[in-house]
Amino acid sequence: MAPPNLVSLFEDQNDPSPPPHAYYPGYSSFPLSPSHPYSGSAYASYPSEIPRNVRRASSASSSLPASFLSSEWIDHPISTEDRVERTLNNARFDDRVSREPVEQPSFEKKNESKGSKINKEQHIVAVEEVVDLETDYEVDLLPEEHPQNLPLWRKWLAIVIVSCCSFCVTGSSSMAPFTETAVADDFHISHEIAVLSVSLFVEGMALGPLLTGPLSEMYGRNITYRASFTLMFAFSFGVAFAPNTAVYLIFRFLSGLVGATFLSVAGGTVSDLFTNEEVANPMAFYTCSPFIGPIFGPLVSGFINQNLYWRWTYYILTIWIFVQTVFLYICIPETYVPILRKWKAARLRKSTGDESYYWAPLDKQDKNVAKAMLISFYKPFELIFYERMALLLNLWTSLVLGILYLTFQAFPIIFTEKHDFTIQQSGLTFLGIGVGMVCAMPTQSYFNKLVVRDAKKNGGIAPPESRLYMGEIGAVLVPISLFWLSFTTYASVPWIVPIIASIPFGIGLYYVFTAVFTYLVTAYRPLAASAMAGNTAMRCTFAAVFSLFAGYMYEGMGTVGATALLAGIMTVMAPLPFIFRRIGPRLREKSRFAAH
Repeated sequence: MAPPNLVSLFEDQNDPSPPPHAYYPGYSSFPLSPSHPYSGSAYASYPSEIPRNVRRASSASSSLPASFLSSEWIDHPISTEDRVERTLNNARFDDRVSREPVEQPSFEKKNESKGSKINKEQHIVAVEEVVDLETDYEVDLLPEEHPQNLPLWRKWLAIVIVSCCSFCVTGSSSMAPFTETAVADDFHISHEIAVLSVSLFVEGMALGPLLTGPLSEMYGRNITYRASFTLMFAFSFGVAFAPNTAVYLIFRFLSGLVGATFLSVAGGTVSDLFTNEEVANPMAFYTCSPFIGPIFGPLVSGFINQNLYWRWTYYILTIWIFVQTVFLYICIPETYVPILRKWKAARLRKSTGDESYYWAPLDKQDKNVAKAMLISFYKPFELIFYERMALLLNLWTSLVLGILYLTFQAFPIIFTEKHDFTIQQSGLTFLGIGVGMVCAMPTQSYFNKLVVRDAKKNGGIAPPESRLYMGEIGAVLVPISLFWLSFTTYASVPWIVPIIASIPFGIGLYYVFTAVFTYLVTAYRPLAASAMAGNTAMRCTFAAVFSLFAGYMYEGMGTVGATALLAGIMTVMAPLPFIFRRIGPRLREKSRFAAH
């Protein structure tokens, strides 16, 4: 504990003036007014950032009240004595100070030796003695700087834009099936090769998060978004104006690779902007977007390809991507807190001219991009291989998404061959799945109440398994819908019946993905990005493969047998959420990856 006379030097009880406004270079929000809620003396503590010229008080100063060292931006209030003690214990010598052990200053001797002038300014001498032991400071954000404290409309605008971008990426993946016949004729290739335009795009979506994940954590989410859609806009030109099959397929793969940013990083943006108590509804809105996109793609593509040349599908898609890119540049702020802290530290270093005085955690991390990408590649798969819960839940969502992409080949067979639908009418048959997903969204508030209920039973913290309630309902609805659909694909059954049968599949799909996504993020919070990257890679790979064999499967087994087989597989997977909701806590206790 610091000597009483040293503590008293930091206090001036007779000074009636309000605390002086310290100068904080490099940031526009300073100085704070005396009425600011974080400017009170209760927040006095060891400073995380004070410019050197402020900490090194001038001997010409006439007073230095305790409030001068108040720290409006520190979260944990401590006493003045502890502040002084921390200053002494954490100080380090610079080149002008001896490396010998520090002796606490004796102010009585200084007063005796330096006379009345020093007596008048003895508190300044004390400040100089303490501050000569230079200290560097870790920079943090003020409460009003945190992304979660942005205006609500600004946060929701960002969520809507990133969701629309995700909608655009997945929609472009499903616009290709209706171009396959024309592409095969134009390039003189088989239909199986033309189907690769879907499979390669989706496989690019599987690999993309493994690349963009570490980049977003090193350089920020905003620049990753902008680079992603700028490149996707450029690659779309390559697809639209492709002179041959090789160029067409390569640029389809690259478009999926860079567009996949919004399947992994966008979920981080949602969690950046909202607290755990508020995140459920925004996450549900975002979760819905990448799965409504594949429903919207065939609907639009069917009309385009029946009335225009197949390249117009990609001309229109390129225009759509350009509009989304403009909104990304204008409306999306940076939300990743470690990057914001790094930027703030850089501003302070620039304003003070000291390159080592202020730092953020990212400044001291390894900046090897290749190493970060290598970790990003193996960490998601390490999680899948060693965690039974992650493996089985990822397998479940992979099968559901695989079936969704399989319908892009199956529905045209069912409705064009059995009911003589045109291309644009076949595109409209996907509305049943879309209606089901939209109908499921308003029920999110009910499941939020179940989570709150479990939180009250668990000391205020909801266990991750409480997110699986809606997954249980989805696990039942998906096989029921598929069985219903399989036995209504006969030509004698009215065409509207199989479309109605697909509505529960859309509801179940929404419930399954929302439940699994929120479970993975909460159960593996320290590795949430890796958990989501592994899920994305696995389910998109399934979707890419299912698209390849769908035609053969429906031609060989018939529409009834093929759909009934899929329904049987989903019936086998249905118990998963029920089992994990009960034994999940015990499995997490034994896990070396899950949050306990």
